[in-house]
Amino acid sequence: MANVQIDGISKQYAGKPVLSGLSLDIHDGECFTLLGPSGCGKTTLMRLIAGFESPDTGTISIGGEPVASAVTGLLVPADKRGLGMVFQDYAVWPHMGVFDNVCYPLKLAGIPNAELQERTLRVIGLVGLNGLQARMPSQLSGGQQQRVALARALVSEPRLLLLDEPLNNLDANLREEMRFEIKALQRKLGITILYVTHDQEIALGISDRLAVMDAHGVLRQVGAPEEVYEHPADDFVFRFLGIANFLPVRREGAALYVGGSTAAWVGPRPDKTDETLTAGFRPSDVILAREGDGLPGQVVRASFLGAQVDYLIDIAGTLVRAALPSHDCLAHNLLFEQGDSCRVGLATVQWFGGKVLAGARV
Repeated sequence: MANVQIDGISKQYAGKPVLSGLSLDIHDGECFTLLGPSGCGKTTLMRLIAGFESPDTGTISIGGEPVASAVTGLLVPADKRGLGMVFQDYAVWPHMGVFDNVCYPLKLAGIPNAELQERTLRVIGLVGLNGLQARMPSQLSGGQQQRVALARALVSEPRLLLLDEPLNNLDANLREEMRFEIKALQRKLGITILYVTHDQEIALGISDRLAVMDAHGVLRQVGAPEEVYEHPADDFVFRFLGIANFLPVRREGAALYVGGSTAAWVGPRPDKTDETLTAGFRPSDVILAREGDGLPGQVVRASFLGAQVDYLIDIAGTLVRAALPSHDCLAHNLLFEQGDSCRVGLATVQWFGGKVLAGARV
Protein backbone atom coordinates (compact mmCIF):
# COMPACT_ATOMS: atom_id res chain seq x y z
CA MET A 1 0.00 0.00 0.00
CA ALA A 2 1.29 3.47 -0.90
CA ASN A 3 -1.54 5.82 -0.08
CA VAL A 4 -0.31 9.14 1.30
CA GLN A 5 -2.14 11.00 4.06
CA ILE A 6 -1.19 14.62 4.73
CA ASP A 7 -2.92 16.12 7.75
CA GLY A 8 -2.60 19.77 8.79
CA ILE A 9 0.90 20.29 7.37
CA SER A 10 2.50 23.72 7.81
CA LYS A 11 5.97 24.90 6.86
CA GLN A 12 7.66 28.26 7.00
CA TYR A 13 11.12 29.60 6.21
CA ALA A 14 12.58 32.62 8.02
CA GLY A 15 9.16 33.36 9.43
CA LYS A 16 7.47 33.32 6.02
CA PRO A 17 4.66 30.74 5.71
CA VAL A 18 4.87 28.48 2.65
CA LEU A 19 2.22 25.92 3.61
CA SER A 20 -0.44 26.49 6.27
CA GLY A 21 -2.59 23.67 7.63
CA LEU A 22 -2.69 21.74 4.35
CA SER A 23 -4.47 18.37 4.29
CA LEU A 24 -4.57 15.97 1.34
CA ASP A 25 -5.11 12.26 0.64
CA ILE A 26 -3.36 10.54 -2.28
CA HIS A 27 -4.84 7.14 -3.11
CA ASP A 28 -2.86 3.93 -3.52
CA GLY A 29 -1.94 3.24 -7.15
CA GLU A 30 -2.99 6.59 -8.61
CA CYS A 31 -1.05 9.24 -10.49
CA PHE A 32 -1.69 12.42 -8.53
CA THR A 33 -0.47 15.83 -9.69
CA LEU A 34 0.20 18.97 -7.67
CA LEU A 35 -0.39 21.84 -10.10
CA GLY A 36 0.39 25.44 -9.23
CA PRO A 37 2.47 28.51 -10.05
CA SER A 38 6.17 28.68 -9.25
CA GLY A 39 6.78 29.41 -5.58
CA CYS A 40 3.39 28.13 -4.37
CA GLY A 41 4.89 25.44 -2.11
CA LYS A 42 4.33 22.31 -4.20
CA THR A 43 8.02 21.33 -4.21
CA THR A 44 8.19 22.06 -0.47
CA LEU A 45 5.30 19.64 0.05
CA MET A 46 7.09 17.01 -2.02
CA ARG A 47 10.29 17.47 0.02
CA LEU A 48 8.26 17.01 3.21
CA ILE A 49 6.80 13.76 1.85
CA ALA A 50 10.26 12.61 0.75
CA GLY A 51 11.77 13.30 4.17
CA PHE A 52 14.17 16.06 3.10
CA GLU A 53 12.32 18.55 5.32
CA SER A 54 10.41 18.26 8.60
CA PRO A 55 6.93 19.81 9.06
CA ASP A 56 6.30 22.62 11.53
CA THR A 57 2.82 21.25 12.23
CA GLY A 58 0.85 18.19 11.16
CA THR A 59 1.60 14.60 10.21
CA ILE A 60 2.43 12.63 7.07
CA SER A 61 1.71 8.91 6.65
CA ILE A 62 2.64 6.59 3.77
CA GLY A 63 0.85 3.27 3.47
CA GLY A 64 -0.83 3.88 6.81
CA GLU A 65 2.51 4.30 8.61
CA PRO A 66 3.45 7.72 10.06
CA VAL A 67 6.71 8.99 8.59
CA ALA A 68 6.67 12.57 9.95
CA SER A 69 4.94 14.21 12.90
CA ALA A 70 5.47 17.67 14.32
CA VAL A 71 3.76 16.57 17.53
CA THR A 72 6.02 13.62 18.37
CA GLY A 73 9.11 14.77 16.46
CA LEU A 74 9.03 11.64 14.30
CA LEU A 75 11.05 11.96 11.07
CA VAL A 76 11.69 8.72 9.20
CA PRO A 77 14.83 9.16 7.02
CA ALA A 78 14.26 9.56 3.28
CA ASP A 79 16.00 6.27 2.46
CA LYS A 80 13.66 4.38 4.81
CA ARG A 81 10.40 5.57 3.22
CA GLY A 82 10.38 3.29 0.17
CA LEU A 83 10.48 6.17 -2.32
CA GLY A 84 11.92 6.86 -5.74
CA MET A 85 12.45 10.41 -6.95
CA VAL A 86 13.21 12.08 -10.28
CA PHE A 87 14.25 15.73 -10.46
CA GLN A 88 14.02 18.36 -13.18
CA ASP A 89 17.78 18.31 -13.86
CA TYR A 90 18.04 14.49 -14.26
CA ALA A 91 20.99 14.24 -11.81
CA VAL A 92 22.59 11.58 -14.02
CA TRP A 93 26.25 11.04 -13.10
CA PRO A 94 28.34 11.98 -16.16
CA HIS A 95 31.25 9.63 -15.34
CA MET A 96 29.03 6.52 -15.17
CA GLY A 97 27.45 4.57 -18.01
CA VAL A 98 23.73 3.85 -18.17
CA PHE A 99 24.01 0.52 -16.34
CA ASP A 100 26.10 1.93 -13.49
CA ASN A 101 23.83 4.95 -13.12
CA VAL A 102 20.74 2.78 -12.87
CA CYS A 103 22.14 0.11 -10.53
CA TYR A 104 23.75 2.57 -8.09
CA PRO A 105 20.92 2.42 -5.50
CA LEU A 106 21.16 -1.38 -5.50
CA LYS A 107 24.92 -1.22 -4.89
CA LEU A 108 24.35 1.09 -1.93
CA ALA A 109 21.78 -1.36 -0.57
CA GLY A 110 24.22 -4.29 -0.88
CA ILE A 111 22.04 -6.28 -3.29
CA PRO A 112 23.81 -9.49 -4.48
CA ASN A 113 25.35 -9.15 -7.94
CA ALA A 114 23.11 -11.68 -9.72
CA GLU A 115 19.95 -9.97 -8.47
CA LEU A 116 21.47 -6.54 -9.18
CA GLN A 117 22.16 -7.52 -12.77
CA GLU A 118 18.68 -8.95 -13.31
CA ARG A 119 16.80 -6.01 -11.77
CA THR A 120 18.92 -3.39 -13.51
CA LEU A 121 18.55 -4.92 -16.98
CA ARG A 122 14.83 -5.41 -16.42
CA VAL A 123 14.20 -1.78 -15.56
CA ILE A 124 16.47 -0.55 -18.38
CA GLY A 125 14.25 -2.49 -20.75
CA LEU A 126 11.15 -1.17 -19.03
CA VAL A 127 12.07 2.44 -19.86
CA GLY A 128 13.06 1.64 -23.45
CA LEU A 129 16.86 1.76 -23.15
CA ASN A 130 17.70 -1.80 -24.21
CA GLY A 131 21.09 -1.95 -25.90
CA LEU A 132 22.22 1.38 -24.46
CA GLN A 133 23.43 0.20 -21.05
CA ALA A 134 27.12 0.78 -21.92
CA ARG A 135 26.66 4.33 -23.19
CA MET A 136 27.80 7.39 -21.29
CA PRO A 137 25.32 10.22 -20.55
CA SER A 138 27.14 12.48 -23.05
CA GLN A 139 26.17 9.99 -25.77
CA LEU A 140 22.47 10.18 -24.90
CA SER A 141 19.73 12.61 -25.84
CA GLY A 142 17.88 14.60 -23.19
CA GLY A 143 14.95 12.21 -23.33
CA GLN A 144 17.24 9.20 -22.93
CA GLN A 145 18.97 10.80 -19.94
CA GLN A 146 15.58 11.37 -18.34
CA ARG A 147 14.79 7.69 -18.91
CA VAL A 148 18.02 6.80 -17.09
CA ALA A 149 16.93 8.93 -14.12
CA LEU A 150 13.50 7.28 -14.20
CA ALA A 151 15.03 3.78 -14.34
CA ARG A 152 17.31 4.58 -11.39
CA ALA A 153 14.27 5.71 -9.37
CA LEU A 154 12.38 2.52 -10.27
CA VAL A 155 15.16 -0.04 -9.78
CA SER A 156 14.65 -0.10 -5.99
CA GLU A 157 10.99 -1.03 -6.59
CA PRO A 158 9.59 1.94 -4.63
CA ARG A 159 6.03 2.02 -3.38
CA LEU A 160 5.83 5.75 -4.15
CA LEU A 161 7.46 7.62 -7.03
CA LEU A 162 7.98 11.39 -6.67
CA LEU A 163 8.44 13.37 -9.89
CA ASP A 164 9.47 17.01 -9.50
CA GLU A 165 9.06 18.83 -12.84
CA PRO A 166 10.99 16.01 -14.59
CA LEU A 167 10.10 17.03 -18.16
CA ASN A 168 10.82 20.76 -18.06
CA ASN A 169 14.20 20.52 -19.78
CA LEU A 170 12.85 18.53 -22.73
CA ASP A 171 11.51 19.96 -25.97
CA ALA A 172 7.77 19.88 -26.66
CA ASN A 173 7.75 16.60 -28.62
CA LEU A 174 9.86 14.78 -26.03
CA ARG A 175 7.72 16.13 -23.19
CA GLU A 176 4.64 14.67 -24.82
CA GLU A 177 6.35 11.34 -25.50
CA MET A 178 7.69 11.02 -21.94
CA ARG A 179 4.32 12.04 -20.48
CA PHE A 180 2.68 9.08 -22.20
CA GLU A 181 5.50 6.74 -21.17
CA ILE A 182 5.31 7.73 -17.51
CA LYS A 183 1.55 7.13 -17.48
CA ALA A 184 1.99 3.74 -19.19
CA LEU A 185 4.66 2.76 -16.65
CA GLN A 186 2.43 3.76 -13.76
CA ARG A 187 -0.40 1.60 -15.06
CA LYS A 188 1.91 -1.34 -15.74
CA LEU A 189 3.66 -1.25 -12.36
CA GLY A 190 0.66 -0.17 -10.28
CA ILE A 191 2.75 2.21 -8.18
CA THR A 192 1.62 5.50 -6.71
CA ILE A 193 3.01 8.60 -8.42
CA LEU A 194 3.07 12.14 -7.06
CA TYR A 195 3.88 14.54 -9.89
CA VAL A 196 4.70 18.21 -9.34
CA THR A 197 4.35 20.70 -12.20
CA HIS A 198 3.19 24.16 -13.24
CA ASP A 199 2.32 22.85 -16.73
CA GLN A 200 -1.45 22.40 -16.95
CA GLU A 201 -1.23 20.33 -20.16
CA ILE A 202 0.99 17.71 -18.51
CA ALA A 203 -1.20 17.72 -15.38
CA LEU A 204 -4.39 17.16 -17.36
CA GLY A 205 -2.82 14.47 -19.52
CA ILE A 206 -1.09 12.36 -16.88
CA SER A 207 -3.28 12.56 -13.78
CA ASP A 208 -5.92 10.31 -12.30
CA ARG A 209 -6.58 13.22 -9.94
CA LEU A 210 -4.95 16.61 -9.50
CA ALA A 211 -4.85 19.43 -6.97
CA VAL A 212 -4.64 23.08 -8.02
CA MET A 213 -2.64 25.25 -5.60
CA ASP A 214 -2.60 29.03 -5.57
CA ALA A 215 0.38 31.31 -4.95
CA HIS A 216 -0.23 31.14 -1.18
CA GLY A 217 -0.04 27.34 -1.03
CA VAL A 218 -3.81 26.92 -0.62
CA LEU A 219 -5.53 24.00 -2.36
CA ARG A 220 -8.25 25.60 -4.51
CA GLN A 221 -9.66 22.37 -5.97
CA VAL A 222 -8.98 18.62 -5.98
CA GLY A 223 -10.55 16.23 -8.48
CA ALA A 224 -10.30 14.29 -11.72
CA PRO A 225 -8.88 16.29 -14.66
CA GLU A 226 -12.21 16.38 -16.50
CA GLU A 227 -14.06 17.52 -13.38
CA VAL A 228 -11.62 20.32 -12.57
CA TYR A 229 -11.41 21.51 -16.17
CA GLU A 230 -15.15 21.45 -16.88
CA HIS A 231 -16.34 22.55 -13.43
CA PRO A 232 -13.68 24.86 -11.92
CA ALA A 233 -14.28 25.85 -8.31
CA ASP A 234 -13.45 29.52 -9.02
CA ASP A 235 -11.93 31.90 -11.53
CA PHE A 236 -8.37 31.14 -10.34
CA VAL A 237 -8.73 27.45 -11.27
CA PHE A 238 -10.42 28.36 -14.55
CA ARG A 239 -7.61 30.74 -15.46
CA PHE A 240 -4.81 28.39 -14.40
CA LEU A 241 -6.02 25.46 -16.51
CA GLY A 242 -5.65 27.19 -19.85
CA ILE A 243 -6.20 30.40 -21.80
CA ALA A 244 -9.21 32.09 -20.22
CA ASN A 245 -11.48 34.84 -21.49
CA PHE A 246 -13.47 36.89 -18.97
CA LEU A 247 -16.31 39.08 -20.22
CA PRO A 248 -18.11 41.40 -17.76
CA VAL A 249 -21.91 41.18 -17.76
CA ARG A 250 -24.42 43.29 -15.81
CA ARG A 251 -28.02 42.56 -14.94
CA GLU A 252 -30.80 45.14 -15.22
CA GLY A 253 -34.04 43.55 -14.19
CA ALA A 254 -34.52 40.53 -16.42
CA ALA A 255 -32.10 41.83 -19.06
CA LEU A 256 -28.37 41.17 -19.35
CA TYR A 257 -25.86 43.50 -21.00
CA VAL A 258 -22.16 43.26 -21.84
CA GLY A 259 -20.01 45.40 -19.53
CA GLY A 260 -21.15 49.01 -19.42
CA SER A 261 -22.48 48.93 -22.99
CA THR A 262 -25.98 48.68 -24.40
CA ALA A 263 -25.10 45.43 -26.20
CA ALA A 264 -27.53 42.78 -25.01
CA TRP A 265 -26.03 39.51 -23.80
CA VAL A 266 -26.52 36.69 -26.29
CA GLY A 267 -25.50 33.24 -25.14
CA PRO A 268 -25.95 30.72 -22.32
CA ARG A 269 -27.87 32.22 -19.40
CA PRO A 270 -26.24 32.48 -15.96
CA ASP A 271 -27.16 30.24 -13.06
CA LYS A 272 -26.37 33.09 -10.65
CA THR A 273 -28.50 36.05 -9.61
CA ASP A 274 -25.74 38.61 -8.98
CA GLU A 275 -26.23 42.01 -10.55
CA THR A 276 -22.59 41.99 -11.67
CA LEU A 277 -21.34 38.82 -13.33
CA THR A 278 -18.36 37.55 -15.30
CA ALA A 279 -18.68 35.11 -18.20
CA GLY A 280 -15.64 32.84 -18.46
CA PHE A 281 -14.92 30.88 -21.64
CA ARG A 282 -12.06 29.33 -23.60
CA PRO A 283 -10.91 30.43 -27.07
CA SER A 284 -12.21 27.10 -28.39
CA ASP A 285 -15.70 27.91 -27.00
CA VAL A 286 -16.05 30.86 -29.40
CA ILE A 287 -18.28 30.45 -32.47
CA LEU A 288 -17.66 33.13 -35.10
CA ALA A 289 -19.93 34.31 -37.91
CA ARG A 290 -19.94 37.26 -40.29
CA GLU A 291 -23.55 38.15 -39.53
CA GLY A 292 -26.65 36.93 -37.72
CA ASP A 293 -27.03 36.13 -34.01
CA GLY A 294 -24.28 36.68 -31.48
CA LEU A 295 -22.44 39.44 -29.70
CA PRO A 296 -21.12 42.22 -31.95
CA GLY A 297 -17.33 42.20 -32.21
CA GLN A 298 -14.44 43.62 -34.17
CA VAL A 299 -11.29 41.70 -35.10
CA VAL A 300 -8.21 43.38 -33.60
CA ARG A 301 -5.69 40.72 -34.65
CA ALA A 302 -5.76 37.65 -36.90
CA SER A 303 -2.96 35.06 -36.74
CA PHE A 304 -2.78 31.99 -38.98
CA LEU A 305 -1.03 29.25 -36.95
CA GLY A 306 -1.29 26.32 -39.31
CA ALA A 307 -3.84 23.98 -37.78
CA GLN A 308 -5.81 26.87 -36.32
CA VAL A 309 -6.46 30.56 -36.69
CA ASP A 310 -6.13 32.70 -33.57
CA TYR A 311 -8.22 35.87 -33.32
CA LEU A 312 -8.18 38.73 -30.83
CA ILE A 313 -11.64 40.31 -30.78
CA ASP A 314 -12.98 43.47 -29.17
CA ILE A 315 -16.44 42.94 -27.60
CA ALA A 316 -17.78 46.16 -26.08
CA GLY A 317 -14.30 47.24 -25.01
CA THR A 318 -13.11 43.84 -23.71
CA LEU A 319 -10.52 41.85 -25.69
CA VAL A 320 -11.10 38.10 -25.99
CA ARG A 321 -9.24 35.29 -27.75
CA ALA A 322 -10.87 32.94 -30.26
CA ALA A 323 -9.33 29.81 -31.83
CA LEU A 324 -10.92 28.17 -34.87
CA PRO A 325 -9.70 25.17 -36.89
CA SER A 326 -8.16 26.44 -40.11
CA HIS A 327 -10.16 24.05 -42.29
CA ASP A 328 -13.40 25.40 -40.79
CA CYS A 329 -12.32 28.97 -41.51
CA LEU A 330 -11.52 28.09 -45.12
CA ALA A 331 -14.70 26.08 -45.64
CA HIS A 332 -17.08 28.65 -44.12
CA ASN A 333 -15.57 32.00 -45.14
CA LEU A 334 -14.31 32.75 -41.64
CA LEU A 335 -10.85 34.05 -42.49
CA PHE A 336 -11.24 37.50 -40.95
CA GLU A 337 -8.79 40.37 -41.29
CA GLN A 338 -7.92 43.10 -38.81
CA GLY A 339 -10.78 45.59 -38.58
CA ASP A 340 -13.49 43.20 -39.80
CA SER A 341 -16.79 43.09 -37.93
CA CYS A 342 -18.03 39.74 -36.72
CA ARG A 343 -20.62 38.06 -34.57
CA VAL A 344 -19.50 36.07 -31.53
CA GLY A 345 -21.41 33.10 -30.17
CA LEU A 346 -20.39 30.96 -27.20
CA ALA A 347 -20.75 27.19 -26.97
CA THR A 348 -20.27 27.05 -23.18
CA VAL A 349 -19.81 29.60 -20.40
CA GLN A 350 -18.56 29.38 -16.83
CA TRP A 351 -20.34 31.98 -14.73
CA PHE A 352 -18.62 33.76 -11.84
CA GLY A 353 -20.29 36.14 -9.44
CA GLY A 354 -18.73 39.62 -9.31
CA LYS A 355 -16.14 41.11 -11.61
CA VAL A 356 -12.91 39.33 -12.46
CA LEU A 357 -9.90 41.58 -13.06
CA ALA A 358 -6.19 40.73 -13.32
CA GLY A 359 -6.69 37.31 -11.79
CA ALA A 360 -8.70 38.46 -8.77
CA ARG A 361 -12.41 38.65 -8.14
CA VAL A 362 -13.40 42.15 -6.91
